[in-house]
Amino acid sequence: NCAARARMPFTFQVAIFIGLAQAKGSARGLGGAAMNFGCAIVPGDSVHLQQIASQLQQYFEGNLRRFTVPLAMQGTPFQMKVWQRLMAIPYGETLSYAEMARDIGERNAQRAVGRANGDNRLAIIIPCHRVIRSDGTLCGYGGGLWRKQWLLEHERTHAH
Repeated sequence: NCAARARMPFTFQVAIFIGLAQAKGSARGLGGAAMNFGCAIVPGDSVHLQQIASQLQQYFEGNLRRFTVPLAMQGTPFQMKVWQRLMAIPYGETLSYAEMARDIGERNAQRAVGRANGDNRLAIIIPCHRVIRSDGTLCGYGGGLWRKQWLLEHERTHAH
């Protein structure tokens, strides 16, 4: 959503080998990171954007397991609960949508969890790629299933 991106005063993009990534931030923290889908880029800089650029590089080199950049997340109370649980999934591991729903106390909310995952604007930093179907198959990643597969394999390779 280009209008939501305009609320973040600083934006930068960086080419990574799985695509062109974009991050948005302000003095409060990082507010979004995603693959660039064609919205205008507003040049700018902040300490948080510098930090996430460094942390993304470390992550893709296999040297970072948990992001520490301050986040300025915006969402419903349900989304915030889902995103907090996402950040607790250990590096290199996965959880099913059903397990996520159970863990946040909403046993029958697998689809709502999936929707909240899809609304996550801090992909990789809030690791929605770590959520899979109950049968272990991949589904539902805005960056494409091939990227989700790559991210999971990357983490499994560097987890130990």
